[in-house]
Amino acid sequence: MPDHVLLANPRGFCAGVDRAIAIVEAALARFGAPIYVRHEVVHNKFVVDNLKAKGAVFIEDLADVPDGATLIFSAHGVPQSVRVAAEARGLNVFDATCPLVTKVHKEVVKQRKEGYEIVMIGHKGHPEVEGTMGQADGGMFLVETPADVAGLAVANPDKVAYVTQTTLSVDDAARVVEALRARFPNIVGPKKDDICYATQNRQDAVKQLSGHCDVVIVVGSPNSSNSNRLREVAAGLGRAAYMVDNADQLDPAWLVGKSCVGVTAGASAPEVLVDGVLARLRELGARDVRVQAGIEEKVSFALPKGLA
Repeated sequence: MPDHVLLANPRGFCAGVDRAIAIVEAALARFGAPIYVRHEVVHNKFVVDNLKAKGAVFIEDLADVPDGATLIFSAHGVPQSVRVAAEARGLNVFDATCPLVTKVHKEVVKQRKEGYEIVMIGHKGHPEVEGTMGQADGGMFLVETPADVAGLAVANPDKVAYVTQTTLSVDDAARVVEALRARFPNIVGPKKDDICYATQNRQDAVKQLSGHCDVVIVVGSPNSSNSNRLREVAAGLGRAAYMVDNADQLDPAWLVGKSCVGVTAGASAPEVLVDGVLARLRELGARDVRVQAGIEEKVSFALPKGLA
């Protein structure tokens, strides 16, 4: 069983997740339960269950929202069609879309107005991808891997732009961008990388962590893209890597023969879950917990007008 635990830094909640949760809690405090939220506000079971207990109702279809109710869009963003439908219903809407996702939405609108077809790098079916693809009425293509690039059929190879999902693996996205640039030498990218600061920082921290530990535990829910990427980054560096929703899912067999365990958490995973994992590791014999040196994140996002 492990002697040491090394805790990644930074880890856990990012500014966009903090803001999204605060929006739901502020709406509950101001308007009372129930508050309706389109899709899980962030991808973490503990957070969602906690908000449900306070009176949040999570829905996928606007038809499930009563007339006159308060509706919140999740941190992942929504297609324009959902905004239009909510406005037509006269719902009291607050937007918890992460500002870094909104930045990508604005890029899509701008590039389409300028006549570009847009390639989005992202995971099919993820709500952020559906929201971003839904900012344009056609003229967009989705790719996940470099191999997908070969199958693109665009109208004008010299008038192509790309954007990315904000929670991708930095290294995986770079490989797809390389393939796009090889196929479309004049392709236009965002002035600043779409992959968010928190995603990049947490992946960099896991790379550092993996150099010092025998096994890496990622705290995060199965539907959390950024949490899955953290596990993949560690595994890609040759480390045994596992993802758990909470301490109860920690399998002691993973730790047999391991001297040092690295622990991190996805951007939607609260620190209380990390604390639970650390407590369980101590029960299993870990003698000390050290926090690795890392970037101090000072980013914060304001709440929408009407809730601040």
